[in-house]
Amino acid sequence: MSDEGLFSEPEPHFEVPDAPPVSTLVDDAELGPTGRPMPDLTRPAPPEPGRTMRARVISMCNQKGGVGKTTTTINLGAALVELGYRVLLVDFDPQGSLSVGLGVNPHTLERSIYNLLLSRQYTADDVIQPSSVEDLHILPSNIDLSAAEVQLVSEVAREQTLKRVLDRIRGDYDFILIDCAPSLGLLTINALTASDYVIMPLECEFFALRGIALLTDTISKVQDRLNPDLEIMGILGTMYDGRTLHGREVLERVVQAFGEQVFHTVIRRTVKFPETTVAGEPITTYATASPGADAYRQLALEVYHRCHAQ
Repeated sequence: MSDEGLFSEPEPHFEVPDAPPVSTLVDDAELGPTGRPMPDLTRPAPPEPGRTMRARVISMCNQKGGVGKTTTTINLGAALVELGYRVLLVDFDPQGSLSVGLGVNPHTLERSIYNLLLSRQYTADDVIQPSSVEDLHILPSNIDLSAAEVQLVSEVAREQTLKRVLDRIRGDYDFILIDCAPSLGLLTINALTASDYVIMPLECEFFALRGIALLTDTISKVQDRLNPDLEIMGILGTMYDGRTLHGREVLERVVQAFGEQVFHTVIRRTVKFPETTVAGEPITTYATASPGADAYRQLALEVYHRCHAQ
């Protein structure tokens, strides 16, 4: 397949609408921060022990850095574990932030996902590590992964390399969450090709909003050429501060442009998230009663119901 066109400049899919003169967003007990009534999501019954598993693979994708991809991957995974599911987190960013966020030192790794991508010598069991949360496992990464993008160029079906790795272990988990690198390069294309769904974390800030057009265009090309089953599960507002007019306007414009694709859950700014990175554990165990932990539990319910609504 030719790379030309896959990474070329897209034609814009939409124009960001102007905010109305009076804000329609009302953050109260009846309406959520997106200006829509919060859904009444029932907690699913605990899954049966000994069940046959077939993991749903979800990528956290946005080419802009610092929008909450890693934070969402870790805490959504931990919240899904609280619902009784077995979850694998895939660190697919050469910076290794997800690994660090769960207490893994990327500089001392003997094996990482890089070895699984480019060598038949290792199996996933040789690389997967446990976390501090039971049934939450991690496939770690480090700077070696940056070389994979260059080395994969000459491989046959290079866009499907990660899919081949994950297909072997889908029967061991209920959910596999992939933390993508902040780019739209070959690694991200691999993640999208291997996924059933994509979640787009979006910082409630104007420059982050502008990049969504490029991202949705890339997703459309992957759907057309590599993975027709890929679906956009939703757009997740992150780092939201309802006290600022700018944050409210950006969230409002996202809802106007994408409607029901936007999650009802919004992740607000809190100092607890940086603290959890230092502690090397999810917010659901570090500050279990905090609003941030409750937000990711609500997101986990939305993800569950969106998966089962298909």
